[in-house]
Amino acid sequence: MKQTRTIEIVTGFFIILGFVALYVIATSATNIKAYSEGGGYTVTASFTNVGGLKLRAPVTIAGVAVGNVTNVRLDPRTFNAIVSIRINSSYNQIPDDSSASILTSGLLGEQYIGISPGGSETFLKNGSKIQFTQSAIILENLIGQFLFNKASSGSK
Repeated sequence: MKQTRTIEIVTGFFIILGFVALYVIATSATNIKAYSEGGGYTVTASFTNVGGLKLRAPVTIAGVAVGNVTNVRLDPRTFNAIVSIRINSSYNQIPDDSSASILTSGLLGEQYIGISPGGSETFLKNGSKIQFTQSAIILENLIGQFLFNKASSGSK
């Protein structure tokens, strides 16, 4: 009887340990810290094409994550995508003439926004707009142009 009780306690302990391990894996695999960070400021940028940019995509400067994408919407007047970017408050000296590009991690990886700092003496603040942007490079369009150019050069 005592041995059965010990086995039940050890089994329960391992089940609880398994749930704790699943929780740790789930929070480390997702960007859970993006939900908890309340500080920072929001800037916007306008792109002609955002490709597969998703909410909570990282925003980096020199490969260092400085924020994330909080909203992507369509401007009904210009038909450009307006991207809202939340930048952590510790990065409050980004020049206001910086440029934003939609980049891809690897050949077919996730898309993110890379900011290249400018040289201005004034800095981005809450509500600022990044003026200089470069839209996503769509791999399908590049392949289509390449095939079209090959087909037209082969017919000559």
